[in-house]
Amino acid sequence: MTFPRVAVVGAGAVGSYFGGMLARAGAPVTLIGRASHVDVWTREGLVIDSFRSPDPIKISVHASTEIGAAADADLVLFCVKGNDTESTARQLAPYLRDDALVISLQNGVDNVTRMRPAGVDAIAAVVYVASAMSAPGRLQHNSRGELVIGDLPGRHAPARDEAIAKVAAWFEAAGVPCQIAPNVEAELWTKLIVNASLNPISALTNLPYGETIATAESRDLIARLVLECVAVARAGNVALPEQDWVPFILAFAARLKSAYASTAQDLARGRRTEIDTLNGFLVQRGMALGVPTPANQAMLALIKLREYEQERRSQPQPQPQ
Repeated sequence: MTFPRVAVVGAGAVGSYFGGMLARAGAPVTLIGRASHVDVWTREGLVIDSFRSPDPIKISVHASTEIGAAADADLVLFCVKGNDTESTARQLAPYLRDDALVISLQNGVDNVTRMRPAGVDAIAAVVYVASAMSAPGRLQHNSRGELVIGDLPGRHAPARDEAIAKVAAWFEAAGVPCQIAPNVEAELWTKLIVNASLNPISALTNLPYGETIATAESRDLIARLVLECVAVARAGNVALPEQDWVPFILAFAARLKSAYASTAQDLARGRRTEIDTLNGFLVQRGMALGVPTPANQAMLALIKLREYEQERRSQPQPQPQ
């Protein structure tokens, strides 16, 4: 297998894992991220503490804080927070080679669409991995690590299908299970339903997924969130699978019993969350389609209030005279 030159834009917990797996398999990988991580990667490489390995995995990578480091990449893993999709796509576009492939490894369902005005025509992906940056330059891999990729409706073409197959083969060769979905839009919405129904509860209670379903009241709230999400998707003609969604989401939480939501991790680090692209997106989409989403609106309001509280506490306080 001949691997591509890879650039990871927004190398945090997700990008470091998938970029690290490609680098471990032999791909030349450049991680583009925060200075605190880049300093460590440059000196010591990327270290992954994985549940699959008794010993830390040390991987040699290139690293940069500059998005221009993606200029020679054959494959770009686009991993920024959903709030930064448009601005980062505009920054990346001038550096992309005409034949470079971009894959969106992000939460949310509309990132690929939002990148297109900047001239970035990305492949959509659904990411299933539980990981976190445990220290500068160091990744804690707690569970899973697979991808589902494909093109949104109306984008299929022979050359595009070949490119997607090539990307899947690269990941598979690097030990990353990568399924090509004929209906990736439904897969994206499935992940959105998971995130919107579990992430804010995990974040607000500081509990892992498994404990968000510990009480009858929390299970009822999750059910309300799930049913609102499904109603919005169906009103927008998303071809979701016909299944009982509430038990599906409760079982998902039980399987990832010790994992904390990305929203919880963001709040713990004092960072802005992706709530606007999760529950916020569902509220806005519901308003446009005439579908009430009161439970999602409540989760959005509460997470926004937590963000407000953290921002206020981070501001310098006036000193008494």
